[in-house]
Amino acid sequence: MARSRFPLRLRQTLTIALLAGLTFGAQAKIDQVRFAVDPTYPPFESKTPKGELVGFDIDLGNALCAQMQAKCVWVESQFDGMIPALKARKFDAILSDMGITEERLKQIDFTVPLYDTHTQLIARKGSGLLPTAASLKGKIVGVEQGTVQERYARAKWQPAGVQVVPYGDQAQVESDLVSGRLDAVFTDAAQAANGFLKQPQGKNFELAGPIVQDPIIGPGTAIGLRKGDAELKAALDNAFAEIKKNGTFDTLQKKYFASDISIQP
Repeated sequence: MARSRFPLRLRQTLTIALLAGLTFGAQAKIDQVRFAVDPTYPPFESKTPKGELVGFDIDLGNALCAQMQAKCVWVESQFDGMIPALKARKFDAILSDMGITEERLKQIDFTVPLYDTHTQLIARKGSGLLPTAASLKGKIVGVEQGTVQERYARAKWQPAGVQVVPYGDQAQVESDLVSGRLDAVFTDAAQAANGFLKQPQGKNFELAGPIVQDPIIGPGTAIGLRKGDAELKAALDNAFAEIKKNGTFDTLQKKYFASDISIQP
């Protein structure tokens, strides 16, 4: 038997390091992911009459956890408070249709982009309103607080005389649109088309004008993570790559959306 080329002390040091690495590897396995979700945003996330969380993001999170062999825990949170709560470690990640923006990247990290939906205006049928400052001047536009839609509306429309009203959750925005307190709502187009506009209360409303694209709105949606949480990011990125490859993501998006929301190369 050939002798090792390493002196005994060095071999002992390497053995200890190897064992420590194996121990660390065992500890590094992610057993649970606590996802923050705002369940007022169908079809991405909402609650059944029995209080069960349902929606595209819920199914997507559960699929990612299954791929990682980890337990999914859902933590309900208002959207505008998610980033501070994430930084305070009240949960591990945000999976609630949160778009990647430069402003958010200053505070948190993101996984790879998961999907891309558009932003549009909802208004009463026949209103003729368009998502421009000139068309909306003197009008009242509702947005969910903390969203890219709020940031865009405040930056682009409010200085021109548009009254931008933020709400704690999307259900409140839609309720005030139906009641006539709002002239329009600025929101995720997929959420509107597959959620509000398919409900009885949305029958008199429509997507108004073209989609809005701007750096403020960002390039797509991802999972928000605490700065430097490289281990969880790698696990989620790898899991997402696998469910894209095996067709799970495609099955889920077809369940909820009529159009392809996957990130295009």
